[in-house]
Amino acid sequence: MMDIRLGNGFDVHAFAPGDGVTLCGVRVPFDRTLSGHSDADVGLHAITDAILGALADGDIGRHFPPTDPRWKGAPSRLFLEFAARRAAERGYRVANVDCTLVCERPKIGPHAAEMRAFVAETLAIGVDRVSVKATTSERLGFTGREEGIAALATAALVAA
Repeated sequence: MMDIRLGNGFDVHAFAPGDGVTLCGVRVPFDRTLSGHSDADVGLHAITDAILGALADGDIGRHFPPTDPRWKGAPSRLFLEFAARRAAERGYRVANVDCTLVCERPKIGPHAAEMRAFVAETLAIGVDRVSVKATTSERLGFTGREEGIAALATAALVAA
């Protein structure tokens, strides 16, 4: 029997004054930024949590607590690389990831290919194994009121 593990992740960050957001590793010009202890990359945080979830290894906050000053302003790529290493150390490889960004703005479509490439490179998998897409919440809730961005992600791990 093939050993396959699935995990999901979810993250939200509120907007704050600024001039751009980092989403799935890509800096997107925007009239605000996302507030958070690290770089507040909701996409990479959700993908990291999905991988950790597939490993039954807690969540991003357990490994990188927001109370720890070492992670202040840290690039979220570090968190994703950590999760991928944890998977490899346990004998798994990331088969694919799927991330959905939920926001009214900024528009994700023009940046999705670059985001997919960044995640693929970070995880050392083919870009055809990474999905980054977006949806709105039809102007409902905090994302609809443009108060922040949410992200959902799923990761599949297979025994190496």
